[in-house]
Formats: sequence, structure tokens, C-alpha cells
Amino acid sequence: MTVYVDPPTWPGHGRTWSHLISDVSFEELHAFAETLDLPRRAFERDHYDLPSHRYPDAVRAGAVEVGSREVVRLLHAAGLRRRKGRERDLSRAVRTRTSSRPRPPA
Repeated sequence: MTVYVDPPTWPGHGRTWSHLISDVSFEELHAFAETLDLPRRAFERDHYDLPSHRYPDAVRAGAVEVGSREVVRLLHAAGLRRRKGRERDLSRAVRTRTSSRPRPPA
């Protein structure tokens, strides 16, 4: 099991945040997050948002410290990257394909 965490440099809601990821599977990531008692609502598309005060806990539990660019590289290499807005694009494509409008001739 390898889970990675980037430094808490991302601002939001009056705090700084890290990203916790897996390069194997979301199941592995969720299992690791459970050991830290992270709420499932902290999961966003392909990572957990981790508040800065929990960063040392993640490292102590075995998360490997990497830079933010490395987080993105690892997610892409593993095929686990889910870009923002992608779910919206997919649902729009499904609605379009399943609509009752006739299709133009090929």
C-alpha cells in the first residue's frame, strides 16, 4: 500500500490543505483514510483534502511525502486522475445520447 501526501499549501476556508492520494486504487485510498478517521466527505474526485494539522498524522501512518506536481503525475500515471468538471461533462454526454431527438444520418 502506497499513499502519498503533498505539503499543506492549498488555501481554503481559512486553512491550508494537503492532498492525499493513492497510485493503486480508490479502495486503497479510502482504506488509508479510514485509518486516519477522515470523513468520506473529504474525498473529492481523486483525492482526500487533508487539513494542515492532520499532515503529520498522515506521514506517521505511512503516507509518502511528495510535491504537488508529483501528486498529479502519480494520478495520471495510475489512470486515476479525475479532472474537475469531468463528471458534469459525462452526465451531459449521457443525457445527449439518451435523449429522444432523432440522430442525423451518418
